[in-house]
Amino acid sequence: MTDARIPVGVATGAGSWPGTDPREAAAIVVGELPALPHLVELPARGIGADMIGRAAALLVDMPLDTSTTGYRMAQHAGPVTRTARDLLARDLDALEEAWEVAGRRGSDQPVKLQSAGPLTLASQVELGGGHRVLTDRGAMRDVAESLAEGLVAHAAEAARRLGSPVVVQLDEPGLPAVLAGSLTGVSILQTPRALPEPEALAVLQSVIERLDLPVLVHCCAAEAPLALLRRSGASAVGLDVSLLRTDDLDGVGELLDAGVDLALGLVPAAGVERMPGWRDLAEPAVRLVDRLGFPRTLLADRVLVTPRCGLAGASADGARAALRSAAELARAFADGADPDAMA
Repeated sequence: MTDARIPVGVATGAGSWPGTDPREAAAIVVGELPALPHLVELPARGIGADMIGRAAALLVDMPLDTSTTGYRMAQHAGPVTRTARDLLARDLDALEEAWEVAGRRGSDQPVKLQSAGPLTLASQVELGGGHRVLTDRGAMRDVAESLAEGLVAHAAEAARRLGSPVVVQLDEPGLPAVLAGSLTGVSILQTPRALPEPEALAVLQSVIERLDLPVLVHCCAAEAPLALLRRSGASAVGLDVSLLRTDDLDGVGELLDAGVDLALGLVPAAGVERMPGWRDLAEPAVRLVDRLGFPRTLLADRVLVTPRCGLAGASADGARAALRSAAELARAFADGADPDAMA
């Protein structure tokens, strides 16, 4: 099997999907995203199906339960962990079936798997006493190690069942809050301290290095730490272009100069009555590369097109429209559509 790589000049999804039917979701994603489909999350199914719940299915020897405020570390695997594992198995069954129907099994076509990244996970899961895992450096390292081990096994199983290479996306929407120390605690006097950037980098690097696969780190929050992401070892970094500030331009340019590709969130994920045309969707990306001084061909050579974030909040029709628009925009970039028409 050919070594996996993260393709560029194509469209992919950001992660979550509306509804509760994994087979319908898998069929749509495989059909609409032929170059880089992904194993979706369906959080509408409830506990164990959201981004953190999915991690409960991946963690090795670190079961999760729930509390009144969210997910919490547990002593023994209970209903939450069993449900999360069952839902993940169903999702993988559905993707395998759709992959088989599409005639992709045994191809060099990569598939993307998603998981909460170690820092977002540590910021959202509680220890037994109610404090976030983030507040205990040893526990945070243990969670990162357990997540990495689980992802290695998950990626190996997916590659075996699909007969195709896989790449991994680590979702880190909580990373800016972790670094800023802006998370709430069990009381106003016990808020988690800001995690120093070198420590955060070491945690993220430990998972990426353990995976030994191409990794896309996705941070759809404002003030994404671009310098940290550049040094993380990720092959690509995913950003919501609408949240980039002028102060971020140098960081984006340094990512590209360092050989890190971009997954640009250009397509609205929800809340639009009518999806804009591809020229309107392209404009922020064109403006970005122009301001950075890169040729517009970079949009075909170094960029993936994605929705701005997950699609769980969209309608079924809206989610499908978002994928179609992303794919149309990626084709326009790849075909070298007239840049003046996009400006």
